[in-house]
Amino acid sequence: MGDPQGFLKNTVRELPKRRPVDLRLMDWKEVYEDFPKDTLQTQASRCMDCGIPFCHNGCPLGNLIPEWNDLVFKDRWREGIDRLHATNNFPEFTGRLCPAPCEASCVLGINQDPVTIKQVEVEIIDKAFEEGWVTPVYPTHLTGKTVAVVGSGPAGLAAAQQLTRAGHTVTVFERADRIGGLLRYGIPEFKMEKRHIDRRLAQMEAEGTVFRTGVNVGVDITADELRAEFDAVVLSGGATAWRDLPIEGRENEGIYQAMEFLPHANRVQQGDFAEPPVSAEGKKVVIVGGGDTGADCLGTSHRQGAASVHQFEIMARPPEERATSTPWPLYPLMFRVASAHEEGGERVFSVNTERFLGKDGKVTGLEAHEVEFKAGKFEKVEGSEFTLEADLVLLAMGFVGPEKPGLLTDLGVDLNERGNVKRSNEWVTNVPGVFVAGDMGRGQSLIVWAIAEGRSCAAAVDTFLQGATALPAPIVPTQAPQR
Repeated sequence: MGDPQGFLKNTVRELPKRRPVDLRLMDWKEVYEDFPKDTLQTQASRCMDCGIPFCHNGCPLGNLIPEWNDLVFKDRWREGIDRLHATNNFPEFTGRLCPAPCEASCVLGINQDPVTIKQVEVEIIDKAFEEGWVTPVYPTHLTGKTVAVVGSGPAGLAAAQQLTRAGHTVTVFERADRIGGLLRYGIPEFKMEKRHIDRRLAQMEAEGTVFRTGVNVGVDITADELRAEFDAVVLSGGATAWRDLPIEGRENEGIYQAMEFLPHANRVQQGDFAEPPVSAEGKKVVIVGGGDTGADCLGTSHRQGAASVHQFEIMARPPEERATSTPWPLYPLMFRVASAHEEGGERVFSVNTERFLGKDGKVTGLEAHEVEFKAGKFEKVEGSEFTLEADLVLLAMGFVGPEKPGLLTDLGVDLNERGNVKRSNEWVTNVPGVFVAGDMGRGQSLIVWAIAEGRSCAAAVDTFLQGATALPAPIVPTQAPQR
């Protein structure tokens, strides 16, 4: 390392400051201020040359974290982006959206705050784009083989870029009108501005990847037509079947899934329309679900001018510090405050919604009660019932797997016990030539897993088409842990 005592001299972990709440609520721009270069290099110097970098295991991409920390500290940014791109196609996405399991497994984190790995990552890629270092990577030859990638989220994009660079003719199908999946129509602009997607897509198009939007595969193109036209198919449509809350009053107007609400806000920023069809403006909002998607709904509701917002979470409030149940190097269970939580609203833990209230077919509130987790299940706390007014309820309780009707049914792919597409260690389904990567096979998971699976699946497809591959294959298929 450039400074082997850096972690001893610089014990304070620093991150970029978030813009003042009253200022950032006036726009949809990313919430963080610029981070000074010298401060970042000081943070990179805290990487301690630990001998066994557990951060490599924490990140499914196998990012070469100590190497690019060292290069940034030495002001060798051009080499840093080469090392970063060696394992990660889209660090501009992961550096903004990943919860950073690499930092959770940082050896320095045993007795100090861990290295700011995620921030170093995003600063490297942003500088690389600014300097013009991110250019098309062309294949050395064309194989004459064709591959269809169904779904344009991070798994599909990673698989497509790798396969294009291997010399195959790759077409990415997306049923929405723009490429990006949930990156485009799910992640709010204040977490990741969509210009980051667009500039990466420009690189991929220059490399030769073909994008076809507005095509619902299984409807506009049948499963048989897809298999007949392409030598291999990669299923990467994600786990888009959302979890519902089928309780009394669910039929009332004003109760929406998060993914019925969030894309409208994205479309306003894209210029598709002036006002969203579903808005929190002036409304009493209740968000059912305490995870990242719930926080996205929270920040969006603030920017739309909600009168009040409550966010419900059935789990108990986590501890302030790492819970003993998740010791290092596991990802820690602990209380976290997203930027949206700083902006207002009330977080309510250990609560379950019992029924929705309505009048004239419109939601007016809900009845709920507190719960305790006993013997592996949630039990009602007697006497804890309460009623809360609401004229907009957003369900942000996660996803239960891929959508089955249509393409998956028509292809005849097998499903595993959790309802995800079953795949072998070679990423292939029971249907010859049909592969699967990302949440469609793994279940709802992290963006780093999606990219890692896309890269590994691409290597399997390349081997299937050519008998061998030079593409990296860092992982084998697994499914996300049950939550």
